[in-house]
Amino acid sequence: MPVGADAYALPAEWVRQVVAAPPVTPLVTAPSMVLGLFNLRGEIVPLLDTAALLGVGRVDTVAFGVVVNTALGPAGLATTGTPQGVVLDNATAASELPGTSGAFHVDGRIIVLIDPAVLLSADRLGGADIRAGVPAEVT
Repeated sequence: MPVGADAYALPAEWVRQVVAAPPVTPLVTAPSMVLGLFNLRGEIVPLLDTAALLGVGRVDTVAFGVVVNTALGPAGLATTGTPQGVVLDNATAASELPGTSGAFHVDGRIIVLIDPAVLLSADRLGGADIRAGVPAEVT
């Protein structure tokens, strides 16, 4: 998952779907890490700013949303480029970013593995309801 100049990975079992340039409806009352909502075949999904969650800036232009299932329901993680499948062997270094579990060297680049259970936990999100603003009748 490209996010700016950096590359991140998610465990495959967490990935539900990848959506190209999801049309996002902003929510003015949502926490800053929520870019807005998008419709995924009738299901309303919050799109989260992956860079903000990791503490590495902000995603300005969303190229793709990688939909994962969380304890609160599905959520999209914003990417700035096309996600690709990769095989990660052994971590080459630890990652200091919160919500990550190691750095891997793959084809001449460093890929940081996201731990979605940590990155998207209620504690990590500061108790913010990432589903805030999603009407109950559509969830």
